[in-house]
Amino acid sequence: MITSRRAFLRTATAGGLAGAAALTVPGLATARTPALVRSGRPLLSGVQAGDVRPGSGLVWTRADRPSRMVVEVARDAGFRDARVLRGPVLTPDTDLTGKLRVPAHSGTVHYRVHAEPLDGGPASEAMTGTFRAVPGRGERVRILWSGDVVGQGWGIDRSTGGMRIYSAMADRCPDLFLHSGDTIYADNPLKESVTLPDGRVYRNELAPGKTKVAETLAEYRGAQAYTLRDDNVRRFVSSVGQFVQWDDHEVINNWYPGEILTGEVAEDYTEKRVDVLAKRAFQAFHEWQPTDRALAVDGRVYRRMPFGPHVEVFVLDMRTYRTPNDANTGPHEAILGEKQARWLVDALASSTATWKIVQSDMPIGIQVPDGDTAWEAVANGQPGAPSGRESELAGVLVALARKKVRNVVWVTADVHYTAAHHYSPDRAAIADFDPFWEFVSGPLHAGAFGPNPLDPTFGPKVEFVRGPSRQGASPAEGFQHFGELEVAPDGSTLEVNLRDQEGGSLWSTTLRRA
Repeated sequence: MITSRRAFLRTATAGGLAGAAALTVPGLATARTPALVRSGRPLLSGVQAGDVRPGSGLVWTRADRPSRMVVEVARDAGFRDARVLRGPVLTPDTDLTGKLRVPAHSGTVHYRVHAEPLDGGPASEAMTGTFRAVPGRGERVRILWSGDVVGQGWGIDRSTGGMRIYSAMADRCPDLFLHSGDTIYADNPLKESVTLPDGRVYRNELAPGKTKVAETLAEYRGAQAYTLRDDNVRRFVSSVGQFVQWDDHEVINNWYPGEILTGEVAEDYTEKRVDVLAKRAFQAFHEWQPTDRALAVDGRVYRRMPFGPHVEVFVLDMRTYRTPNDANTGPHEAILGEKQARWLVDALASSTATWKIVQSDMPIGIQVPDGDTAWEAVANGQPGAPSGRESELAGVLVALARKKVRNVVWVTADVHYTAAHHYSPDRAAIADFDPFWEFVSGPLHAGAFGPNPLDPTFGPKVEFVRGPSRQGASPAEGFQHFGELEVAPDGSTLEVNLRDQEGGSLWSTTLRRA
């Protein structure tokens, strides 16, 4: 078990397409409301883009004071013929963050963001970024994925270059990034220094929200803000559109709805009700991540995201609708929930994309325990017919086979190592599903673990695996990973590479369209 690896507030939709009205802020009578006025020039924390759709993308920023978000959008880096779009007022209600959906019709979209102070003073310096518009026919698509950031006490060490894997990913010039969850480790505080086994000293940069476990909304916001302190992270997220999902560490390790904290873990928390913690954490997540809640089926996370004629991504939420972590063998266990499981089958079946990428926040066949008697993921370690949460996944897989849904690939992170698993009914306890691949890659910047044993129920075979010899290895020890999917211009092939933290390929395979 990775012991430190792992009802909701709505935030306003901040902005719309070009020409849309600015976000309405309750109680803000005029732009000069005294409570929101602060002298001087605003400063921005960074820019990023996400939830790119046909014709548009979502741009995010955060200022250090109440101000107006303004975005220029152009087709070239010189911003010739740029369109100027006025976005929302950034207020404390959203932790001074804001989002604006901007037009994006083809190629690389260049955007430039600045914040206008509410007192009419000078605007902030502009910050620039780019993202890829949804590609058209005949265009190659390169997608990266990974997850798990600032876990197990490993934060930003500037003496070693910080979170260098993000610059390695930026060097791959991706068209899209799938963040597979654990975007923060709200339950893993940082210490100023940690002595490594070889005697080196890892020096963490400390900041609000990372010196104790997060419980309050302010602390969850601080944990979300921490990652953007890193130069490599800012470089990467300003250069690519992202589809972001959550898992457990946005709140607390291995949480499930209705949980009440007990035992040793509860000693660090004054608030024991996980639903209360989750409500705060979800608000901070949606404030700080470039997500568009209007696209989610339930206004939270799970959604389908078409990305050109050959790719569609199906973003899952295996956290919100799960049953409590237990022996995972009962008849009513769930990890997706009935509605989401039905949605996944229907959405995959109706997709016209060549390659259907399931962005899963947890693996299917890897055994992920929660203590000595409970299970955290799908698998329950029992051979034979599917039981517990496995039954729910079996229903999805069988339904996809019956509907003849082809070219489905699963990608995930979560377990802090990288692997390629091939599932086949020839090796499984059930026979009514089509063979498929699951690719695992991570962590981005956290302790490295694994590999874990596989559950035999769905017939997995390990084609490749790489993990550390020492459990909990630091980022300085070289076991951080990301994955890459490259779709040919005609959609005929999908090349998969599992890469190390310098960007080198560890293993690859090419899948061919069925």
